[in-house]
Amino acid sequence: MTERIRLGVTSCLLGADVRFNAGHKHDRFLTDTLGQYVEFVPVCPEVECGLGVPQESIRLVGNPQSPHLVTIRTPVDHTDRMLSLARKRVKELEKEDLCGFIFKNGSPSSGMDRVKVHNEKGMPEKWGGVGMFTRAFMGYFPLIPVEEEGRLHDPRMRENFIERIFTKGGSISCPV
Repeated sequence: MTERIRLGVTSCLLGADVRFNAGHKHDRFLTDTLGQYVEFVPVCPEVECGLGVPQESIRLVGNPQSPHLVTIRTPVDHTDRMLSLARKRVKELEKEDLCGFIFKNGSPSSGMDRVKVHNEKGMPEKWGGVGMFTRAFMGYFPLIPVEEEGRLHDPRMRENFIERIFTKGGSISCPV
């Protein structure tokens, strides 16, 4: 394989200190193993929409199908700013020729599945939420393979994802 396939990835998984607490969630499988075969295109929706680092924690509130993105302490609604960024960013990513995307599990912006959605009293009622950026990405790119980093530690899920991204990238050889 002469060219590396390109994968979108949530920036904190590559070790970037972009999380709400100015930390990261570096995933060594991604950088040390998969990174030998792919080129990553990092995305941090929260920083890119101007929330900053560090920042007040945010969460999804309301209807799981169309929740609001709200800070926890000061209840500021960042829904419009995140949706605006998401629409713009997915169009930019179209030019990146991505063969897949790896999201951060549980993130209100970048979680793929089972993201907590809180009711108006602050209690998590639903686990069926999807991060706001992730929902926009999956809607815009319904045929691009996506996965969360935690699920890639399951050998079967990892094999399935790797097979799908390398098939999309035109390679039948799955190196990892």
